[in-house]
Amino acid sequence: MTATLAEGNVAGARRVSVPRTYRFELVKLFSQWRIRLLVLACWIAPALFVAGVSQQSTLPSDTLFGRWMHATGWAGPLVMLGFAGTWALPLLTSVVAGDVFASEDRLGTWRHLLVAVRSPRRIFAAKALASVTVLLLLVAGLACSSAAGGVAAVGNQPLVGLDGHLLAPADAAAKVLLAWVCVLAPTLALAAIGLLGSVALGRSPMGLLLPGLVALAMQLAQMLPLPAAVRLALPSYAFIAWNGLFTSPVQLGPLLIGIVVSLAWAVLATALAYVLFLRRDFTNLVHDGSGRRALTVGLLPPAGLTALTVAALAVATPSTGSGIEQGTVQRSVATAFAHLYRLQTRQLHRPAVTETQLRTTAACTKSDGQAAQEGAGNDWRCVVTWHLPGIAVAGTAIYQLDIGPDGRFVADGDGPKEVNGYFLLRTSTGDSPNPLWQFDGNVELLNTTSKG
Repeated sequence: MTATLAEGNVAGARRVSVPRTYRFELVKLFSQWRIRLLVLACWIAPALFVAGVSQQSTLPSDTLFGRWMHATGWAGPLVMLGFAGTWALPLLTSVVAGDVFASEDRLGTWRHLLVAVRSPRRIFAAKALASVTVLLLLVAGLACSSAAGGVAAVGNQPLVGLDGHLLAPADAAAKVLLAWVCVLAPTLALAAIGLLGSVALGRSPMGLLLPGLVALAMQLAQMLPLPAAVRLALPSYAFIAWNGLFTSPVQLGPLLIGIVVSLAWAVLATALAYVLFLRRDFTNLVHDGSGRRALTVGLLPPAGLTALTVAALAVATPSTGSGIEQGTVQRSVATAFAHLYRLQTRQLHRPAVTETQLRTTAACTKSDGQAAQEGAGNDWRCVVTWHLPGIAVAGTAIYQLDIGPDGRFVADGDGPKEVNGYFLLRTSTGDSPNPLWQFDGNVELLNTTSKG
């Protein structure tokens, strides 16, 4: 019998409601040892990891916000968020959503479930809602546990943003929470891909691996020198775009685009999984996926959505090419330097100075001016100039920049040594990290910074 016939044959029988089926699916998920283990790991391991790393003498300075884990407890959950977006969340979606339908194929329990529930539509809704509920619980554990570990180990201290401005503890806490909320959108997109793989590929292990493989392919694409419109058209960019929350003003454009694109992928993949599930023949006890039709239905619509999104972004946004241009690089470096110079001034107990008084500018060139002055690379060199009140001679500092394709850069100080030549500063209260020695920054690919 097909799914339609299954419903027709039991039309007169009382059907089990979606909430009751949902509770049953939750019980089934939590009865699995691997789900219980993941819940425990997500609610305990991040706190131990963040607390342990924060007490080490060597920090993960190559990770965004990693260099600030000694200074504030709010850096830890952001380091964990970067790791989760790259590895943990794709793995979690594979284990939960990628197996929620395929497990019934392996166990041969579809006919029993249909007799009990009497509606494939209700079964699909219950399984999808149950898998999303488990994923939300796991993501909440990662966020809460890492934040608790960081604050307990280091304290509720201000956080230095990506452009060098200082966020008060309350503001830092709110933005950390918002950053974790924002990555729910791409997580839902991967979960929907997992549902689609689980339905389309049946008992095949490829259904379980599909979210992770898609996430890996998108991460590799984000590492390539792609046009900004293509980069933002992939759901994986939403795992990166939360960086814009930690600049002033907030870089909302890429973040909102990433969330909308991710939700569009989630809706499309869920709809495709739903259609395939309703058309399935449940009388076939050796069902192993929907074959060529599943491949066509699963690949062509997402490819079409991506092409449509790229075309829309190319027309609607002002940025062309990579979005990393000389002017935006210079503004980002000058802004970050001005904020961090004021932080260094406070550390050394020098007279306070404002950004307006500093009049900081940056002159940046790529490949010593011998190549096009745009694009990612580690061959950017910037000369920063600033002014101090009452001093006629302007100060200068040199930085070597390594800019990634996603716009994130690391500025490494190259003199003078009094400004950025040492990792530590000798202050009246002891040695402190020199904020101008090396710092992270972010170039907004769309150059549409919110003024709010």
